[in-house]
Amino acid sequence: MSAVPSVADLLERVPSWKGRAVEWRRLEGGLSHHVFRIDVERVSYVLRVLEPAVSAAGLGVAPEREIANTETAAATVGAQVYATLPDVPAIVLEFLPGRTLGPAEVRRSEVIPALADACRRLHAGPAFGNDFDIFAKRDELLEVCARNGLPLPEGYRDGDRAVDAIRAALGQRPLRAVPCHNDLLAENFIATPSGVRIIDYQLSGNNDPAFELADIAAEADYDPDLTGRLAGAYFGDEHSEALLARVRLFHIASNVTWALWFTVHHGLLAAARGDDPVGFDYEAEAADKWGQARQALADPGLGRLLGTVTGRNTATPNP
Repeated sequence: MSAVPSVADLLERVPSWKGRAVEWRRLEGGLSHHVFRIDVERVSYVLRVLEPAVSAAGLGVAPEREIANTETAAATVGAQVYATLPDVPAIVLEFLPGRTLGPAEVRRSEVIPALADACRRLHAGPAFGNDFDIFAKRDELLEVCARNGLPLPEGYRDGDRAVDAIRAALGQRPLRAVPCHNDLLAENFIATPSGVRIIDYQLSGNNDPAFELADIAAEADYDPDLTGRLAGAYFGDEHSEALLARVRLFHIASNVTWALWFTVHHGLLAAARGDDPVGFDYEAEAADKWGQARQALADPGLGRLLGTVTGRNTATPNP
């Protein structure tokens, strides 16, 4: 993994900043890329410097794709893009005037409709130039682990049969793919006076909208009631038990796959970084997500969810 780039050098590459008073500081929260706040006289910007090792390890889309998707999302809920530095690669973004949300806040029932609205606005916008599938990402990350000799979470392959059943069930009646963020942890939501906005398109791609909702639920540790509130707020009159079951199955798939994401990040990127400035325990997060997924895969209620999605009575697959 490369060293943190010279911010002073990057500042010189933005023509409109030359000869002006510029201050900068690193922003907290990014787990993979380098993100800075840039203050140019009285105007603030975000400089997002993309780490190519992230996409090389299967942990995000290619830098040029993230830049393009970020520009596309600016038409709906994303920050405006003021400049791109493809050779670095880096993006200069609007600094959104608002409040970064946290896990406790996105679990508040009165906040959930605003999250659903932000997702609907993104999903109704222009399509991205790539697709995303959570099960294909799992396959990719398993291959990365095997190729690099990375240990899987304890008992991980024991869940293969149940994961295959979820994948098959969700593939029978897929919803129309829409431009999705696919990584909506709470901190990627910014509450602004004009509504909730969405930032950081590292894993963006066209996808089933039910996964988008499920990923919010998984990242914020929603219980079934909160998951139902989110699905109801998003789908409105179209809301049904089958759609809710679809979201809940994707919730499991999210934890199953992102357990590998953190495994790879710990084994390849965090280790290479050494003294990690983020200070995040990727290994512990991998264990936590797999622990939640493992419990859900063994739950007797899994069969009912599968049956609701497919329209057939389905026994719970043996893990």
